[in-house]
Amino acid sequence: KHAGLAFIELVNEGRLLAHTSKDHVVKVANEADFILNRMRAEDIRKASEFEQLCVQTSSERKEEEKLCDHFIKSSRQRYLTNAIRLKEKFLSLMINDKIKYLNSSNLFWKLDLWEDDLRRRRRLISNPYGILHDEAKAKSSINDIDDDIIVTLYKDENLLKQIKQKLQNFLSNNNDDDNLSQVDEKDIDQEFSGPIRYSTECLLICGITAINGILAITHDAMIFDTNEDDENFHKLDRKIFPYIDNLHSKWHFNEIRAIFSRRYLLQDRALEIFVSNRTSVMFAFVDRTIVKKVVNYLPRVGVGGRYGLPQQRRTSLASPKQLFRSANMTQRWQRREISNFEYLMYLNTISGRSYQDLNQYPIFPWIIADYESEKLDLNKPATYRDLSKPIGALNPTRKSFFVERYNYSESDIIPAFHYNTHYSTADYTLYWLIRLEPFTTYYLSLHENKFDHINRTFHSIPLSWQNCQRDSSDVKELIPELFSLPEILNNCNNYNFGQNDDEFNIDDVILPKWAQTPEDFIRINRAALESEFVSSHLHQWIDLIFGYKQRGPEAIRAINVFYYLTYEGAINFDSITNPIDRANIETQIKHFGQAPSQILTEPHPPRNSAIASNPTIHHVAPEEVSMIMKFSSNAPIIHVAANTNPTIPIQAVITISNKHDFSINKYNPNIGPSAPTYSEVPQTLTGQQTQLPLSMDSLLVLNTGLHRRHLGDNFDECIQQRHQSFVVTADNRFIISTGYWDKSFRVQNTDMARTTQVLYGHFDIVTCTCRSDITIAGNCFIATGSRDSTVCIWIWNGTKGAIVDKEYPNQEINPSPAAILTGHDTEIISLWISAELGIVLSGSEHGFVLQHTLQGDILRAFENPSDTATPRLLSPSNDGDIIVCYDRSKLCLYTLNGKLMRQAIFEEETIQSLILNADGQYVVIGGDRGFVQILRTHDLQPVYAYPQCDASIRSLAITHDQKYIIAGLSTGCLIVFNVNFNVLNQPRRDPTITIANSTKSIQ
Repeated sequence: KHAGLAFIELVNEGRLLAHTSKDHVVKVANEADFILNRMRAEDIRKASEFEQLCVQTSSERKEEEKLCDHFIKSSRQRYLTNAIRLKEKFLSLMINDKIKYLNSSNLFWKLDLWEDDLRRRRRLISNPYGILHDEAKAKSSINDIDDDIIVTLYKDENLLKQIKQKLQNFLSNNNDDDNLSQVDEKDIDQEFSGPIRYSTECLLICGITAINGILAITHDAMIFDTNEDDENFHKLDRKIFPYIDNLHSKWHFNEIRAIFSRRYLLQDRALEIFVSNRTSVMFAFVDRTIVKKVVNYLPRVGVGGRYGLPQQRRTSLASPKQLFRSANMTQRWQRREISNFEYLMYLNTISGRSYQDLNQYPIFPWIIADYESEKLDLNKPATYRDLSKPIGALNPTRKSFFVERYNYSESDIIPAFHYNTHYSTADYTLYWLIRLEPFTTYYLSLHENKFDHINRTFHSIPLSWQNCQRDSSDVKELIPELFSLPEILNNCNNYNFGQNDDEFNIDDVILPKWAQTPEDFIRINRAALESEFVSSHLHQWIDLIFGYKQRGPEAIRAINVFYYLTYEGAINFDSITNPIDRANIETQIKHFGQAPSQILTEPHPPRNSAIASNPTIHHVAPEEVSMIMKFSSNAPIIHVAANTNPTIPIQAVITISNKHDFSINKYNPNIGPSAPTYSEVPQTLTGQQTQLPLSMDSLLVLNTGLHRRHLGDNFDECIQQRHQSFVVTADNRFIISTGYWDKSFRVQNTDMARTTQVLYGHFDIVTCTCRSDITIAGNCFIATGSRDSTVCIWIWNGTKGAIVDKEYPNQEINPSPAAILTGHDTEIISLWISAELGIVLSGSEHGFVLQHTLQGDILRAFENPSDTATPRLLSPSNDGDIIVCYDRSKLCLYTLNGKLMRQAIFEEETIQSLILNADGQYVVIGGDRGFVQILRTHDLQPVYAYPQCDASIRSLAITHDQKYIIAGLSTGCLIVFNVNFNVLNQPRRDPTITIANSTKSIQ
């Protein structure tokens, strides 16, 4: 009985255990299956991630390889392009070895991109792609012209065929693929000079177009390469390609001078980068974030050192308002330290206006309102336009029309406006510049390869002014070139613009009656801009264009409201998702114009009056002769250098005699007009001497250490030493002298007269030299001319106090010239160089004056007044006026681009020295008869003559403050004349009075 129960209980327990075990097994199995499924899912996920990573890596590698291939191909293309350019240059030199005899009328010209210190572009260079654009006046019957055909520099058909044939033969083996494959991989490696730190897609903004490409930045260079596979690239007009210089370009960091934030289509997403070759390049990016990244990878240069701003990256990213508030330019303008022109260029620059974007070209005001008078009186207020009103509100009738339009034009969609056109658009810019390339080609590209109707083509200054007063759709202002570039008024390329209604061929621009030549108009227009009337009212025009009257209630009151799409911030582009709508709005912005960034929201301060800024501006010194200094050697003073800039440690006037003695005479800049004009003292230093403008060299006064004031005796006795035989560095520490028998030129310090460098670069005796400063630190270009008929350009390093090699700046021993200039057949006897203008002028015996670039390219030969004339003296100004003295006494005035404007002959005189004053308005000459005369530059008419000296004038200099003219005489005297160039329009002094050496002198 009990066993059965136990068995039953055991069976029940077995069943319970079986069920429990089964549940446990099922549970474990389920858990195992879950874990297995999870592991399978994890494996699938990891496999999927791995696959995606592989795809992404592969895609990134393909993109990287594609990018590398693009850069390598672009590098090869860059090398190939440079090689072809060199070959073309060599061929041109071989064919045209007598280029100096060619008439410039046989050449096509274009505007060079080189900017001077005031950001003026004034240099014309030959245009190898120039054509007459005959198809612009009538539709061409040949529509399949090969765009790749090289158009020659010359219009002469016979020479055209000759050059084309030789060029084709010379380049016949230049297959692109073969040439690309010949580029050495090592060169490509050097091209990138390290790994690419950052790259991004961007737009190259150039003139009227934007080109897709890639900007890459390495550790020491910036490289841009056009994406030629982009479909938009192939839609571009191929005729504009020859005028785009940066399709494949590279800039080393040491070439970058300034970086400005810019807008593109009213969006803050662009940069303009200024480089050392005096040009700039502009890029537009996707957004502001990319702009910041690019700036962070570029060197810390800020916006340059010209505006008194720190050279930091945050300065490059600063807004126009921030730049305006922080810069010192407004204060300098108020104190009249800078001109109105320079100040307007500064405002245009910081507010986003750029030469690179014709939709945002710099803006200048109409100044003159009188275009009918025979003579223009710049002292009459009626001569000028009202600068407190916009151009559209000057005519009362038209003003009423615009006010009525504003009152009835407002809608829920479009805000009210006075003007449906703008004062600055790409079309208006091309309107003014249509006679010059590349703007002619740009214009035709925008207008279906046709010139516009003659009534809408710029052909008359008076008519353009009239249109701006009566036409309701014409409110355009001016551009900088109408104050600096007379060539825009000449049809220098002989384009056929057609005939007007009177069947009169349109050629050069019709000028006002008061301007005889384009140069006259530009000069008078610029003089009007700098006049006292404009100086006292210019701030009112600034308020309209850049200031608080640009927008808002003040703009409404000033009748100065434009279509809303011309203003920054009028459209939120981030809210526009439809690409078609966005493209339409951007097209409207391009055509309606773009207002500059508003840089101030309160009235602009006025300029100080001339008298307040300089109380002595019209002061006339009581005596013409300030002092006479007599040197004991009695040797003719053939070189005077007045390096008296207050920024240098030693302000002095250095003289050099034909016996190779020199003196360092301290300049005393704070001498007032009441100071005594002479002092007769023994050869010891006294307190009275310091009251004169110059203090004689202490070593000469004490008659000690004279060996420290002698340049040596290794000069060739056959060379006649002249003013241009020597150069003194800007800091007065070194003298560079020429004329040595061993064909060298030498650098000697002025402290001990010790030779620090002996340099060789010519195959004959060096005959002349000159310098032009590059930086405040004292770096400069040195030019040397020789009997071997060549000119060499050298680099002077002010910190090292030596001439250095261009490629290897640390090399001071046997440096090579930066460029060698050729083209002359005889000895170089006159020379001038300008770092600001980027040109070198050289004259040879019985030859021409040639103009070269600093890189050695010949630009032009100046017209010679006679076949045998010798250009003995050269003295250009920074404004581009060039004075050349031929033979004994013939002065010729040329423009920067070689046009002969005036001639003047001074009978019975041999001019020995000439120099222009700081602003280039006056030229000072001195000669064998002992006269020092001042002439007006633009017409070479005498305006003042000092009393006659009793010896010939051998050298002239003007102090930095423009207070004194210093003349070196053949008797060993140094005469210091008082001068005030602001009061020279008074009657001439009788030049028969003489100056004797025995009075008013320091012995």
